[in-house]
Amino acid sequence: MTSGLLSVVIPAFNEAATITQILDQIGASRLPGGIGMELIVVDDGSTDRTRELVEEYASLRPGISLTLVGSKQNLGKGAALRLGVSRASGDWIIIQDADLEYDPREYVLLLQPIQEGLADVVYGSRFMGGNPHRVLFFWHTIGNRFLTFLSNLFTNLNLTDMETGYKMFRAPLLKSLVLRENRFGFEPEVTAKVSRVPGVRIYEVGISYYGRTYDQGKKIKWKDGTRAIWCILKYNLFSRRPRS
Repeated sequence: MTSGLLSVVIPAFNEAATITQILDQIGASRLPGGIGMELIVVDDGSTDRTRELVEEYASLRPGISLTLVGSKQNLGKGAALRLGVSRASGDWIIIQDADLEYDPREYVLLLQPIQEGLADVVYGSRFMGGNPHRVLFFWHTIGNRFLTFLSNLFTNLNLTDMETGYKMFRAPLLKSLVLRENRFGFEPEVTAKVSRVPGVRIYEVGISYYGRTYDQGKKIKWKDGTRAIWCILKYNLFSRRPRS
């Protein structure tokens, strides 16, 4: 019988409009028999009611494992993820944005290669498979593909979506990495460092994507793309060790 614990790390900055919805979606997701789930919400200095809504949610559902941590100031997604990962006690860790762009019902897709003993890390690709994808920004797609290509060039991986928000890791592996980026540079940094772990097995699976617009609260900007290019160069050329 399958057993274990999945830690869901949810960085959240001013996500009052969607935080309870994503928590409901996570709670409604079904994992293979015997696998439990813990939720770790990292409030990254929100100035809206994100923290209060999570506290209310937890108080009304004492049966769920939900931990709320955070900082008083906004430090960025990467900093929030480091804090969340440090608090995770599961066998596996998945990153879940709070903005409804990714579907928690698809945790099982990312878990499968790990459960079968094939993978240590699984990326959910928005550019693979026949699942639903909202049609949005042309230049975002071009930018994502360029960053993935540049990352692959240095890591010698053949990922289709390095920038995906859905990444699942065996917990000991992720916790062994020393991660430094505070904002969206987390994605190229963790990819570079994971790629150099001896014997690591990385898989991709196709996932759905329900992208949101800037009016709906999308936060990533062109400056984050510029930073991502720098991070690809930095962590592949100038910082070659996965645990530093």
